[in-house]
Amino acid sequence: MIRAGDLSKSFRMHLQGGIELPVVENAAFEVRAGECVVLGGPSGAGKSSIMKMLYGNYAVSGGHIVVRHGDSEIDLATADARQVIALRRDTIGYVSQFLRTVPRVGALDVVAEPLVARGTDAEAARAKAGEMLARLNVPERLWVLPPATFSGGEQQRVNIARGFITDHPVLLLDEPTASLDAANRRIVIGMIAAKKAAGVAQIGIFHDEEVREAVADRIIDVRAFSPARAA
Repeated sequence: MIRAGDLSKSFRMHLQGGIELPVVENAAFEVRAGECVVLGGPSGAGKSSIMKMLYGNYAVSGGHIVVRHGDSEIDLATADARQVIALRRDTIGYVSQFLRTVPRVGALDVVAEPLVARGTDAEAARAKAGEMLARLNVPERLWVLPPATFSGGEQQRVNIARGFITDHPVLLLDEPTASLDAANRRIVIGMIAAKKAAGVAQIGIFHDEEVREAVADRIIDVRAFSPARAA
């Protein structure tokens, strides 16, 4: 589903005389349908930079990220904005560390929105959203309230429900369990397993060792792609 090769990322520090700061160099990996690949390594090793390139939030400095998109392939390194939008709508789902929502929109509609954007009837989408929120133990009395009013753990469960509600064939998981208690971590582990069984290719960052060991088919140590190591 995803094939990356010679992948690199550097940042130009404009306030520091234009210095180039390399963070990832010569990264190469692939992720197949039905497997969960975990990006491992210490903080600052480049995990989040790779994840953001996979979603198109960071421009690729070099190399390629080829994603299977329906019957075709798209290289995120050269994709235009319209192609990136199409990938996000139909192919690549994303659960980030932080929930970013439109103010005053209730949790139920926040979770339902990705389905509505793909053409699902609004009421059917809201019904599915309710199922996801209930599964993640978000009390029904909160569903009509904006998630900005929720606790950190409640916001993250809304975030997870929103990310898992669709049938995207690729799912990126950036610390989805960081704010969760043990019971809800186990629920998310089960949800990841269900996505694997459905053939979804998943790429994740998990600092929780118990979760990482439970979900990972393979762990890629991103220190292998460190510019300092390559030097």
